[in-house]
Amino acid sequence: MSKKVLVVYFSASGVTKQAAEDLAVKLKADIHKIEPETPYTKDDLNWMNKKSRSSVEMSNPDSRPAIIKTQLDLQEYEEILIGFPVWWYIAPTIINTFIETYDLTGKTVRLFATSGGSGIENCEKNLKEQYPDINWKLGKLCNSSQAVKAFADSIQ
Repeated sequence: MSKKVLVVYFSASGVTKQAAEDLAVKLKADIHKIEPETPYTKDDLNWMNKKSRSSVEMSNPDSRPAIIKTQLDLQEYEEILIGFPVWWYIAPTIINTFIETYDLTGKTVRLFATSGGSGIENCEKNLKEQYPDINWKLGKLCNSSQAVKAFADSIQ
């Protein structure tokens, strides 16, 4: 692979982390974890509870959970893959925090997601509408090692 790729991910339970690590290995890419300033607890992630942290965040499109900002220099990367679990049929709002914190101008960006039942299409549509100036390319749902391999192969 000649282009420099960065795999960025948010993982609440470890599933997306595994997909991100597998992608980074297959693409010989660097990896960066999006870390919330306040880690999510099991109770925070209880989507059945309308008052849980994740439910409250996802019910407010303006929600931008704080992240631990690191010295992440995106200048050297041509392509950035952003991974996350699908929440309420869209990307968790912490992904908006990342996009609005780091300058993605001139970068090719692809999404990858893990999900218990939703696809990635609505996530892509939603983020493309919110950030039309980003050079979006088709992403992939990466719920299996085969899907991760197919996604990596499509990028190389």
